[in-house]
Amino acid sequence: MSVVLRPFEGYRPRPELAEQIASPPYDVMNSEEARKMAEGNRLSFLHVVKPEIDLDPGIDLYDDRVYAKGKENFDRLMKASFSQDEKPCFYLYQQRMGDHVQAGIVGCASIDDYMENRIKKHELTRADKEADRTRHMDTLNANAGPVFLTYKAEPAVDQLMEGIKKAKPVYDFVSPDGVGHTFWVVSDGKVIAAIEASFGKIPCAYVADGHHRTASGVNVGKQRREKIPGYRGDEEYNYFMAVFFPHDQLRILDYNRVVKDLNGMDPETFLVRAANSFEVRKEAGRVKPDSQKTFGMFLDGSWYRLTAKEGAYPSDDPVGSLDVAILQNNLLGPILGIKHPRKDKRIDFVWVGEQDHWRSEYTVIVNHLHEEDRLFLINALLTGGERIQVAQKDEASQ
Repeated sequence: MSVVLRPFEGYRPRPELAEQIASPPYDVMNSEEARKMAEGNRLSFLHVVKPEIDLDPGIDLYDDRVYAKGKENFDRLMKASFSQDEKPCFYLYQQRMGDHVQAGIVGCASIDDYMENRIKKHELTRADKEADRTRHMDTLNANAGPVFLTYKAEPAVDQLMEGIKKAKPVYDFVSPDGVGHTFWVVSDGKVIAAIEASFGKIPCAYVADGHHRTASGVNVGKQRREKIPGYRGDEEYNYFMAVFFPHDQLRILDYNRVVKDLNGMDPETFLVRAANSFEVRKEAGRVKPDSQKTFGMFLDGSWYRLTAKEGAYPSDDPVGSLDVAILQNNLLGPILGIKHPRKDKRIDFVWVGEQDHWRSEYTVIVNHLHEEDRLFLINALLTGGERIQVAQKDEASQ
């Protein structure tokens, strides 16, 4: 068996409007930040993926009106600013971040590949966020953003992508965060067939970013299958939109923990308890870890460097000695009482660029994914491993 990659008739913005419409993913900013970014730009896709920005700031994010507003905004944009390709296509999407460039094929991934573990996962989802994206997708009746998947690089696919790049792109611009976005439409039937044939050699893919969107796409597909017992399997709801990046182009960004309280402790008591498993050193400025088993922590207006002590992790266990496991097993779980990060509302996750979270009312724990950890994660993909169980084994049965 191999992973399925299917072309589709995508809805795309008019080229002259693409830069105004493009927005960051929904989960890299909070509502206030999204509201500021979209201010004065009715075309921003943030009005679709974070529709609460068009409602009262105090509204519950899961209020019925939020999803209805998202649908209203989506329909407005589709009618005025988008058009659908006339036949199924693949698409090539390239990102440039400084000196780093990565390009991937955009197509439809199969929910069956996910359920049968040909699309593999490395983390559990948050139940509330998964339910939110499931309802959002179901209400829109559309995938509003792609999942980022990675696969073991296949020379034939690399060659096809290089050939596609020789044509003039449909979109090519730099977003306000400095990332370059370049996009080609692949409508030639021979190239489409060659891409499908090349992916027929790829046994599995791996969710690099978008676990909640992936799970939500699968949820919507399963729900609709239940409503249509005689489904054929080729209906749109059996697939979700994804970008397939080769593993040797993959760049994994930091994703940091934001803890909203200290589990009843004052900062001094918390630091004393943390010192049982970590060397704790106060620093003059922001800490970006530069080695494994080292973390930065912003607490009560100050930065600290935490380095795991010997004995705080099993040195002979490649999974148990990952930074994410050390953090969960020595700090988040036993000290802060966050046993189930998937469900606990006291913890959230932010990407490396979200500077607004360095505020005194939050404790932010920064961990940098080092090359050794990156290679371990990629090796799990290349060897066809199951989902990596990191410090959350007790959740699997819940």
